[in-house]
Amino acid sequence: MRTRNLSQNLSVSAIGYGAMGLSEFYGDTDDAASLQLLHKLVDLDINFIDTADQYGRGHNERLIGHFLARLDKATREQFKIATKCGVFRSPDDAYARTIINQPDYITRCCNESLKRLGVECIDLFYLHRINHETPIEESMACLKQLVQQGKIKHIGLCEVSAATLRRAYAVHPVTALQTEYSLWTRDIEDDILPTVKELDIGLVPYSPLGRGFLTGKYLKNSDFADGDFRKHNDRFVQSNLDHNAQLLEAIRPLTEKYHCTPGQIAIAWLLAQYEKLVPIPGTKHTDYLVENAQAAEITLEDKDIALLNGIHHRVEIKGGRYSAEGMKGVNA
Repeated sequence: MRTRNLSQNLSVSAIGYGAMGLSEFYGDTDDAASLQLLHKLVDLDINFIDTADQYGRGHNERLIGHFLARLDKATREQFKIATKCGVFRSPDDAYARTIINQPDYITRCCNESLKRLGVECIDLFYLHRINHETPIEESMACLKQLVQQGKIKHIGLCEVSAATLRRAYAVHPVTALQTEYSLWTRDIEDDILPTVKELDIGLVPYSPLGRGFLTGKYLKNSDFADGDFRKHNDRFVQSNLDHNAQLLEAIRPLTEKYHCTPGQIAIAWLLAQYEKLVPIPGTKHTDYLVENAQAAEITLEDKDIALLNGIHHRVEIKGGRYSAEGMKGVNA
């Protein structure tokens, strides 16, 4: 696995792993199977794991902590762990969330994440969503203090606007921005991506495979279990799936040219957008984990990159990314 630099002092595998689905949102989970999959990361040289305190309300961090505790010291030191704070979910509601950016809350969440992960320092600590009731300068000052205390090494932000990113960067360097970015979610290209490049910040796209859609494996809403949030997501309503399948048809000739899958084309295209970009596809299946890792070996020709760059002008994706509740704090 090749490596990429999110910053001068943070080098990670060119493709990371998003662990959220091991705890919730995508149907049933199995901790034993999840730990087996996480150990496969070692074989694939994937050393960048992304989690958050709200995933499974702490379960995801504890699971990763259990995985790390099983590793020998040398292997453990190869891994870079990113986690997040700023989204509070009450224990008695499945999805409702409150965005909290106050310094005392950030500090408490950091301490709790350190304990669940079983680490002395978090490699990359993100503010998960933005609530403008707390000025971003106050939140960044707190994160800066956590760096000075040795509790976190790098500061990240998630789903922020270009203006918020600039304000935050003026307080302390931001190592990485995490946001949704893929062939079917191109929102950041107008203002946010140019700002990321100007400030020389790393970019970590989540859902780089369009929550599985770009693999071509999910074309029927009826295939999703009741516990899978995609079953009720606007983009996965059957009429929208039928329309959005045009994107897969447009990609298909490239899969034949490069002898690979649609998902691998989607990841290879992302890697070509920016040298400091590291996607974090998630999966619960080892075969798909291997498939995603192999995408790092595909180098698209310039003309094919250009074709994919303009594909959204020919195929307009239907359906919102999230419900109104899920869009809280996005691009704020």
